[in-house]
Amino acid sequence: MKVAILMGSPRDADKMAGAAEMLERFGVEHEVHVLSAHRNPELVTALAIGARESGYGVLICGAGMAAHLAGVVSAHTTLPVIGVPLSGGISGGMDSLLSTVQMPRGIPVATVAVDGSANAGILAVEILAVTNVDLGEKLSVFRADGAR
Repeated sequence: MKVAILMGSPRDADKMAGAAEMLERFGVEHEVHVLSAHRNPELVTALAIGARESGYGVLICGAGMAAHLAGVVSAHTTLPVIGVPLSGGISGGMDSLLSTVQMPRGIPVATVAVDGSANAGILAVEILAVTNVDLGEKLSVFRADGAR
């Protein structure tokens, strides 16, 4: 299975690079998409609805300020969605954090720290490792080596 990394703007690429780096480190196939929940809602919805059929196992969504991307994606898929609130708005990203973590019952978004895309990548690997023994072994080595 592969992982989709979505970000709301091309300006978010540096903050989301940690997710791709971790996925590459573990040999997990991934694709990066720049899609805004506000500017491209139809494209976001189409990707989320077709994610399982496209071979995705986890979706990582990074967005700042209103940070609705992860919630919109989660509303349209039953796959795990990991939200990465990005800094740049109010109080260093607290607005993004609250927008990402405050989801209604039934539409969960696993949320990492502000600008915590590397942890989002690791969490995606952990989710995939539930059914992939090779990834589980790689995670054990990663942890034994200090998880850096």
